[in-house]
Amino acid sequence: QVQLVESGGGLVQAGGSLRLSCAASGRRVNFNRMDWFRQAPGKQRELVATITSAGSTNYADSVKGRFTISRDNAKNTVYLQMNSLKPEDTAVYYCRGAYGLTWSPWGQGTQVTVSS
Repeated sequence: QVQLVESGGGLVQAGGSLRLSCAASGRRVNFNRMDWFRQAPGKQRELVATITSAGSTNYADSVKGRFTISRDNAKNTVYLQMNSLKPEDTAVYYCRGAYGLTWSPWGQGTQVTVSS
């Protein structure tokens, strides 16, 4: 079983930065794609950023130019650098990885709270 554990969330003022980490544990696999999602209270979970094994990235329009996804394949870890944070970025952030035809299960997530 492969599990991903998110960390790095916290409380930050608007305009601040946070760096989230997502580390894989359990059986070592090669993720061909890794995603960051977020879910704000009362809203659906939404895809924030994607990175493939080749390093191609894609972002939701709401975070383009502010968030950067990256990965360390040797550590089987994906990061989300979040700059110029806004109150509307407040959410629980989750990561998920695809390997073969399988997706990793959802983790506990990490809470990000941006105060105005």
